[in-house]
Amino acid sequence: MKTGDQPAKLATDFFLRADTLAIARDLIGKLLVVPDEAGNRLSAMIVETEAYLGEIDRAAHSFGGRRTARNEITYASGGHVYVFFIYGMYFQLNFVCGPEDSPHVCLIRAVEPVEGIGIMRERRNTKNDRNLTSGPGKLCIAFGIDRAFNGADLSGDRIWLEDFRTPLPDEIACGPRIGIDYAGEFATKPWRFWLGGNRNVSATKSKVKSQR
Repeated sequence: MKTGDQPAKLATDFFLRADTLAIARDLIGKLLVVPDEAGNRLSAMIVETEAYLGEIDRAAHSFGGRRTARNEITYASGGHVYVFFIYGMYFQLNFVCGPEDSPHVCLIRAVEPVEGIGIMRERRNTKNDRNLTSGPGKLCIAFGIDRAFNGADLSGDRIWLEDFRTPLPDEIACGPRIGIDYAGEFATKPWRFWLGGNRNVSATKSKVKSQR
């Protein structure tokens, strides 16, 4: 399907709410859309997210008020894209949340492909659909997301979200975020959310700490 046939984009107000944990949870079931160079839709349902609560959060790039060229976009108002490079290998897709100068973000950890799966397979050089977008680095490769997307407006035509599925409350699990052992007490905060039982979730064996 060409982008001209698209449903309505998710309103910016969704990202301007003060409760970043609620945003991270509510992102589960939304449709991520990133058209390719020919205007064809590549899309996937978000099945796993993590919330990062800015200056108070030891796992956040802005902890303690740190403000650099790398994370400057996180201080913008909600509804923008934050992309960073990690391990010298992978890009990570995040959405800026909350009001201006409140550097909260939600990391998109995993998605379930819906449209453009053939293109995603080519970009990832794999035919294993279960492994296609089951991690933040994998999904960025599949969607062609790199630092050029940093700062993009989610109300624009380059990358956006749409309503797609509304999971039942008991379908969404939460637990500690992944790979942040350095963050002290914040390493155990139940700020990771995922769609229970979905095969595309990046860490299906993670123990559930609590429900929201």
